[in-house]
This record gives sequence, structure tokens and C-alpha cells, in this order.
Amino acid sequence: MSDIKRVVLAYSGGLDTSVIAKWLEVERGLEVVTFTADLGQGEEIEPAREKARAMGIPDKHIYIEDLREEFVRDFVFPMMRANARYEGDYLLGTSIARPLISKRLVEIARETDADAIAHGATGKGNDQVRFELSAYALDPDITVIAPWREWDLTSRTALIAWAEKHQIAVPKDKRGESPFSTDANLLHTSSEGKVLEDPWEETPDYVYSRTDHPENAPDTPEYIEIGFEKGDGVSLDGKTMSPATLLAALNELGRKHGIGRLDLVENRFVGMKSRGMYETPGGEIYARAHRGIEQITLDRGAAHLKDELMPRYAELVYNGLWFSPEREMLQAAIDLSQEKVSGTVRLKLYKGNAMVVGRKSDDTLYSEAHVTFEDDAGAYDQQDAEGFIKLNALRLRLLAKRDR
Repeated sequence: MSDIKRVVLAYSGGLDTSVIAKWLEVERGLEVVTFTADLGQGEEIEPAREKARAMGIPDKHIYIEDLREEFVRDFVFPMMRANARYEGDYLLGTSIARPLISKRLVEIARETDADAIAHGATGKGNDQVRFELSAYALDPDITVIAPWREWDLTSRTALIAWAEKHQIAVPKDKRGESPFSTDANLLHTSSEGKVLEDPWEETPDYVYSRTDHPENAPDTPEYIEIGFEKGDGVSLDGKTMSPATLLAALNELGRKHGIGRLDLVENRFVGMKSRGMYETPGGEIYARAHRGIEQITLDRGAAHLKDELMPRYAELVYNGLWFSPEREMLQAAIDLSQEKVSGTVRLKLYKGNAMVVGRKSDDTLYSEAHVTFEDDAGAYDQQDAEGFIKLNALRLRLLAKRDR
């Protein structure tokens, strides 16, 4: 630690990371470089520049970057190709953002000759693991500083007192205990803590920020069409869109129709259970649509194998192992399966639901001639089923004869 002179901090511009920036300077004697990523969190990030300047950080050491397209194109969409849902429900909105932030932290550390990176994740959560596993995978010699695991500022009161002592502005809304904490990006908003800690109590309406209440959603359904090419969304209602633009448009549709709310008690990687509320409006619509196009373009064997691999893939993302060889191996298999996953899906959006109601593709495996209840003109010989059934029943019949 004594050799460290400069550190790159993942900086939101909020109270906690502002205190961390000053703490690194005062308590550690380090020169601080701040990095603020625009991942589509829906709030102005430019004020982070002024806050960093106010703490004496020179402009050349203040990095603010718009990473929305890279985030969706290189992280969200590859994950969506896998239909990944952690523990069957969670679309991994927080998890998938951390490897990109870590990637840029390490890159900026190299660009600025910094010796370390720092983050504001606490010692109880998953994010510390995600940040650090990603960083070490990209630079095995990097030093990571996690102030929440080191300092004695263990309460909101102590944090505010330290901030005031060092002339860090404390917004009025930060002086009391926050009713819950949030994390947001273009894929989702998560809320946890305080009013959400009792899993028996229903989430209060004021916690929701990304979606209108489904009961107040329009009484008339809305139909949309999403176009796919090789497993990735490329258009909405016939209009070609970039990855981030498409997800943003779906977010607005999901907000209006109250889609994508999830109340979840999950198993954290560090060992405890936690209760969180997630809003993933556009992601939920997109995920339903992707499965819809796979229904007619993926072979049964490939589709079922993907479903077997998905929980493992989702767990790797959740646990912060995006840059691991096993995730990359799974990704290669998943991406190969998507070569013919192209076409259009029609969805019906209505009061909290995104329902697939139509799908078409030039690469479809669906044969109406084979499944029709009308005359199939010899496409399928029903007598073939008898031998198929007898061969599959052979072992069952032998077992039954032995055991009766």
C-alpha cells in the first residue's frame, strides 16, 4: 500500500463516493482520478464533474463517459441471448453493469499511470465481488481499495459528520436515514434496504420509479413488433434502432404499461439472503420477445440444451465472473445457437404483461404441413408413431415385467 500514489475511483457524484474521494486523499495521501459512467441511469451525470472539481481534482483526472451503447451491445444483449435469469426471475440488471465499469477503471488506471482502483461497494453485498473479480481478471497486478471494508464510518451520522468536517456538501435529503437504496442503469432500477427488509411487507408504491402501477396502466392493449437478427434486437415496429436506443424505447413502453416489476428474495454470493425490488420494463419485454423468436428458429435439442446451460450462465454473471473462461465458453456455445435466430415477434402489452402473440421468420422450423389437423398431403405418416412409441416403451415394459 505504501507504494500507491494514484487511484482511480468509480465515482457517482453522490455523498458516499464524494466522501470516499476525500478520504482517499486525506487518510491515504493518494492522488484521486474519478470515473463516472453514463449507463443510462436516467439522471444527470455532468454534475459529478463540478463535485469532483470542488474537491480539488483537476480536469485531466475527471473522466465522464457515455457507455450506453457499449453497455447494451457488448454486455446486455449477449446476456439476453442466453435468456439469463438468476434463480429463475432476476434479469441481472445490476450484475451485468459491473464488469463494464471495472473494465474502464482498469483501462483508465493504465492511461493515468494509477497504481490502484477503488469502489464504493459495501462489505455485505455482491458488488464488491463483481468489481474486484472483474478487475483482477483484467489486470492481475491491480490493487483494489474498498473503503467500506476499512474505515470506521459505520453509520450515516458518522459519514455526514466526516463530510462536514472536510467541507463536502451534504444535500438536505441525505441528512436523514434513506428509506431505501437504489441502483439504476438502462436495463433496470433496483431498490433494497430499510422499508424493503421485511419480506412479509408489500413494497410501498413510492419505491417504484421506473414503472407506472399496472392497475393504472392503459385499459387498451398496445401491440408492438420487435425485429431480431442473429439473436439480437435490431428494430421496433419496423424502425431500425441501435441496441441502446431500442432498449430505451422498450423501457418507455414498459413504463406506460407497468411491465417488469419483480419483488425478489435472492441468495447473495456472500452467503446471505436479501430482499430487493427490481424494475426492468424494457428488459422484460425484450426477454419475452427473444424467447418468442427462438421458439420457431431453434432446434429442440439446441433449445433444451440452452435451457440447461442458462442457470449456470446466470449464476456466473450474478457472481461477478463475466471475464471468466467458463462464461466465455458458454457464450461461444450460445452465440453459435443464435446464427438463425432472426425474424419478427409481435407482443401485446397490457397491464403489467408482455405477451407474445405472433412470431415469423425466414429461418423458421415450424411446419404447418406437419402439425395441421387437416389433410397433411402425406407430410407425416401417423403409422410411424407406433414403432416410435414401442421402442421408447421397451425399457419401461421390461422394468414392469421384472417388478410386477
